[in-house]
This record gives sequence, C-alpha cells and structure tokens, in this order.
Amino acid sequence: MTEKLRKLSAHAGKRAVAALIVMAAAFFAPFTADAYMVKYKEDYYKLFHVHYQQYPDDCIENIYWLEKATEADFANPLYAEAKIETETDWEKYKFLFQMHLNLKLIEQHQRLGRIYDKNVAHFYDAPWKDAYVDNLKKSLSCYQAGLYYWTEAKLWAEKANVSKFRFLFLTDIQAWEDERERIATGTLDYKKILERDIERVKKVIAEFEAMPSKEY
Repeated sequence: MTEKLRKLSAHAGKRAVAALIVMAAAFFAPFTADAYMVKYKEDYYKLFHVHYQQYPDDCIENIYWLEKATEADFANPLYAEAKIETETDWEKYKFLFQMHLNLKLIEQHQRLGRIYDKNVAHFYDAPWKDAYVDNLKKSLSCYQAGLYYWTEAKLWAEKANVSKFRFLFLTDIQAWEDERERIATGTLDYKKILERDIERVKKVIAEFEAMPSKEY
C-alpha cells in the first residue's frame, strides 16, 4: 500500500511539474500580433475544464484558473457568456458569474479532497496509518477551504436575487440562474455538505492517530 501511495504521489508530481512548464512557456513566450491574450474573467473561465478522471494536478490547475477568473476584470458585454442588452442585464450577469465561479471552486476543492479521502479507518490499515493521516489532512484542508467559497457564493447569489432582478432572467446562462434559485431556496447548501465531510474526516483522523502501530 505504501508503494502504491508513493507511485500515485510521484505520478501527480510529474504531471504538476509538466503543467507548470507548459504554463510558464505560455506566459513567457514572445508576444505576437496573433497571440491569444488571457486577460479577462471570461478568458480564464474558458481555461477551466473537467476531466472524466481528475488527478490532483488537474484539480489544482482548475483551481488556479478559477481563482484568476474571480480576480480578473470582465470583458466588454459584447463578449459576455450571455446576451447583454441593458445595464441591468450586465449588473445581474456579473453577480451570477462571480457566484458561479465560487461554486466551481467548491466543486474542485471537493474533487481534490476526495482524491486523498478515506471513509473508514480499518484495523488492518495500521501499518500505513501515518500516510493515511497525511492524506486525510489534505482532504480536510480542501473541505475547509470550500467553506470560504460558499460564503462568497452566497453573497453574490444574494446580490443577484434582489427585487430589481425579480423578473429578469438571463436564459443564456440558465444553469447559473438555477444555481442562484437553489441557493435562495436552500436546496443547494454546501455548508451542510462540507461541514459533514469535515467532521467525518476529523473522526477518521482521530481513529488513525489512536490506532496502535501493528504489522498484519
């Protein structure tokens, strides 16, 4: 089991290094007139992608692009992810976009956390308990980070849900409107999900730490 964990870690490390090299090459490559400049929120969002099977560095890369997106300026409304006709459309669009980005950051932290997670501390895991505890602490930090993004997502959802937007629906981004509505009604509550995972992981860590070291 230790060898398996070592190989997984090494594989993830190699992929992360490769990803960093690619990103560094892209950022420091000589500029040409035809080069695509990643500058606006919409540009960074397009770099976010989900693989069927995600390795740790895939999640980390997505978190990087999503974080950059939250910090970047919006492109001109002509290049928005939805058809924008009025300043009110534009205002709601910006609130929904920020909400959506934070929800995606929660999802990516969950995916990263699950890679290192373990639901049960079996007695026969004792020989590798230190490795499991290290991984579970990574999971814990991911789930705890998700709580911050949930606070942010709720804030932006509330801004997009004020009375002036009551009869305004941006149908081009209906999925984002649905997220806003689910947050408003409480059917989407990442706080409950994340806190449940946090408590479970803490319990499993405590069980491993209390476990006597044995060989089986």
